[in-house]
Amino acid sequence: MADESPTIIIKRIKKVSGGHHGGAWKVAYADFVTAMMAFFLLLWLLNSTSKEQKEGLAEYFTPTSASTNTQSGSGDILGGVSLNSDGAQDSAVTVSIPAATTEEKAEDIEKAKQKSDADFEDMIAKKEQDYFEKMAEDMKTAIQDSPELSQLKDQVLIDITEEGMRIQLVDKDNRSLFKPGTAILYNYAEKMIRKIATVIVKMPNRISITGHTDALPFKGRDNYSNWELSSDRANASRRVLDNSGVTTNRIAEVLGKAATEPLLPDRPLRAENRRVTILMLRESPTLPPNFM
Repeated sequence: MADESPTIIIKRIKKVSGGHHGGAWKVAYADFVTAMMAFFLLLWLLNSTSKEQKEGLAEYFTPTSASTNTQSGSGDILGGVSLNSDGAQDSAVTVSIPAATTEEKAEDIEKAKQKSDADFEDMIAKKEQDYFEKMAEDMKTAIQDSPELSQLKDQVLIDITEEGMRIQLVDKDNRSLFKPGTAILYNYAEKMIRKIATVIVKMPNRISITGHTDALPFKGRDNYSNWELSSDRANASRRVLDNSGVTTNRIAEVLGKAATEPLLPDRPLRAENRRVTILMLRESPTLPPNFM
């Protein structure tokens, strides 16, 4: 019987790691997704926090002291001693920078804000002053260029006061604005007010209208005095402005002051004391759209 040799079978196992391309890309992708999530979370936080909160966070993470190789005595391996390039020991120098307290920073911010507000108010006040001066010149030019009203230009007094731009329509001898003892305007006086209204409508400021009389007591009607007469004349002027395009909501007040504020205090009976004052109130926050 022939010798039968044992059959030896060798199995070779081929190890495959992570499929065709391996598994390293999964780690890289996970890192990328994590980074993007952190990035978008940071954007969301920046967008959802206020300016004050951002300043608070910045202040929280701002270093309050600077140390160069500080000898702290904390018991670490170098014990506050550093080595130079030759291996020699260098002594440490500590530099302390005192941090400003929260109260001091708040006070500085408040002072800066107040200064900024004051500078802005000064700028607006100057702009308003310049605007008043331009409107006053436009008004004088409109009256002088009118053949019908140019002869009345000496009865229109325009000046700029602390209260605003003041327009005074005054009587002259033998040339009154109103019919004697009434609140009825002469035609030329009404046309004058209408001409003034063409400039006033360009301005957004509120308006105060005041009537004045001379010191001569009113006679002719019971229970009627210079107080009532001056009030009625101011209201008659208001109606002309209203009919000329000046909106009612711009009228702040209509007053009658009789002879209490004469234009010529040393001559209370003069005709010039009989007048109507139209005051464009100074109020800087209310400016025309193209003012700046």
